[in-house]
This record gives sequence, C-alpha cells and structure tokens, in this order.
Amino acid sequence: MQTATKQTAALILAASFASTIGGLPFNSLPILLGSLADTFGFELQTVGLLGSICFAGYLIGTLSSVMIISRYCLRKLTIVCAVSSIILLIASSLSDAILQMPLWGGIGFFAALMTCLGLRIIGQMANKERALGLRQGIELGVTALVLFVLPAYVISQYAYAGAAVSLSLIIALLSLSVFWLPKDTHLESTDNSIKAQLNIPTGAWLALLVFLLFATGNIALWAFLERMGNAIALSPPEMGTVFAVLKLLGGAAAFSVALVGARLGLRFPYIIVLVVLAIGLYLIWLSFNSTTNQFMLFATGAWIWEVAFTWGCVFQTAAVARLDVKGRAIMLIPAAFGLSAMIGPALGGWLAVLGYHQILVLAFVASVVAVGCFIGPLARLQQNTGTDEISPKPIAL
Repeated sequence: MQTATKQTAALILAASFASTIGGLPFNSLPILLGSLADTFGFELQTVGLLGSICFAGYLIGTLSSVMIISRYCLRKLTIVCAVSSIILLIASSLSDAILQMPLWGGIGFFAALMTCLGLRIIGQMANKERALGLRQGIELGVTALVLFVLPAYVISQYAYAGAAVSLSLIIALLSLSVFWLPKDTHLESTDNSIKAQLNIPTGAWLALLVFLLFATGNIALWAFLERMGNAIALSPPEMGTVFAVLKLLGGAAAFSVALVGARLGLRFPYIIVLVVLAIGLYLIWLSFNSTTNQFMLFATGAWIWEVAFTWGCVFQTAAVARLDVKGRAIMLIPAAFGLSAMIGPALGGWLAVLGYHQILVLAFVASVVAVGCFIGPLARLQQNTGTDEISPKPIAL
C-alpha cells in the first residue's frame, strides 16, 4: 500500500510538472512577445499576430489532445513535447519575422499537449481536488518565479535570446520528472477511435459550459483590473504591489485546496467560493465610491477575489473530471479557458463603456449562475458517477 501511495504521488508530481511546462509559454507570453519585439524590432501588428497564432496553436493542441494522448506512451509523449518545445523556442531566437509564425504556432501546440497530458493524468486520481490543487499551486509558483526573474535578470541583460534559453533550461529541468512515470505506461482506454474519444458524457459537457461561463465573467474582470486601479488613480508602485501579491495568493489558494482535498463534499466548496468572491467584488466596488483608503479597499478586494477565483477553477475542474471517468473532458478545460480568455475581455470592454461597475456585476452574476449549477444538478450527477484512481502500474493495451 505504501509503495502504491508513493507511485501515485510520483504520478501527481510528474503530471503537475508536465502541466507547468505547458503553462510556461502561455503564462509568460506577454513578456516573451515584448522582448521579441524589442530584440528584432517587430511592429506591434506583427507582435499581435504572433500572439494570435500562438493561441491558435494552443487551441488546436487542446482539441487534438483528446485523440493524441491516449494513443501514446506517457514517457515518450512527454519527452517529444518537451524536446519539441525547446527546439522551437531556441529556433525562434534565431529566426526572422516570417519564420516566427509557424514556430509560435508550434510552441502553442506543444504547450497545450503538455497541459492536457498533466490534466489527463490528474483527472483520474481518486482525490481530484487535492491533486488539482497541488498541480495549480506548482504551476503558479513556477510561473511567479519565472515572471519575476526573466524581466529583471535575464531579458535586461540578454534580450529575447536569454529568455528563450532560460525557458528551455527550465523545461528541460521540469521534464526530468518523466522518469517518475512507469515505463511503457499508457492512459487506460479501450477504444482509441476519434468517435469514442469525443463521446463525452452530457454531464461533463454541461460542466464545461458552466465553467466557460464562470471563467468568462471573471476573466473580463481580470482583463480590466489594471484599468480599474488606474481609474481610482493608484500609482504604478501600488499597482505593482497589487499584482505581485495577487499571484502569490493564487498559488497559496491552490495549495490550500490540495491540503483540504475532497473533504468538503460536492456542494459546500462552491458556497464558500461564492461568499468569498462576493466579498472581494464588494470591496473593489467600495474603492470606487470611497474618498479614503482606496488602495487598501481595491487591493484587498482584488486579492480576496483572486483566491476565490482560483478555488472556483480548481473545484470546477475536479467536477469535470469526476463527470467523465475516462478522463477525456478534463483535457478540454484549457480550451474552455482559452475561449473565455477571448470572450471575456471583449465583453468587458463593451461593459466598461457603461462603467467599471458593470464588469463587477458580470463577474458576480456569472459566478452565481455557475455555483447554482454546481450545487444543484451537477452535484447530483457527480453523486451518481463512480470514479477510480489511475493505476500506478503499466497498463497494457
């Protein structure tokens, strides 16, 4: 039993590091594109196009992961994706504008595969909340470190080439976790046909749709959080403090879910999320209507909101995994998140014309609807769905 527990822990850590590899190019994209523009003198239109191509590759990788991941050995797939990401990053530091387009599409594609691979493994763990919380905490922790180190110590000295090499070294280091995976292990699948892989239960599709709604409303707020701070005349150092602490709290919130696990049941976590998130939104709203302590109100509200949003994402991802015991639906979480990242800012921009308060209302309404669905019909569906922990032993096909 102790050996099996150690093997399961090794799988969770390996999956978390794989997901972190996938998240690095995605989370550091603004810094990478900015240094790329400065190094090669690219115009803003070119930089924007490269970002769009990267997201397109990410979306393609996410959608195709449903057919790819179950067909190949986990070790080999991890190595191929990591090595491909390193080659593409290094090549992008040596190429001109035309070659950057297919290179960044490839970077997005392999990043998505790594993220989905990590989610696919973790989605079959018995205690999904604990495993997903650990994964999210590790990813946010590494990302925070990278975002702190790259601009100040690498890009300032070695420009984009230094950033590409540094990310490549981090990917190579994280990919060593592949040796924690048992040899020749495949994720369990009795039918690898495209039709079978897309035959996801209706409840899981509904959970994905609700997650899309929740993420869209709150990402609209995230996209305009800096503009809201600017509207109440916060200084650049104050805004820097808000965002630095915010990311650290996001990682801490994810680790707190890992500590609690599934002990809170299927409904109570969402009630906590809604109450805490509402407090955060209320404090942000107060900062617009107060003449004193605006910084403290805004910062505290943003920090509390970030904690609740992180909790909500982790618990909802666990629900998606629980509603599809074959682990296919959870690989579509990055696609849903990416889609919400496209819809949310656009919707937020439209509402911002009417006033930033409207974005706060959007985030609250989206959260209320999502929580209502997860404590109602989706909770009942999860109770009727059995789950089994992924076997740490090789699975022969």
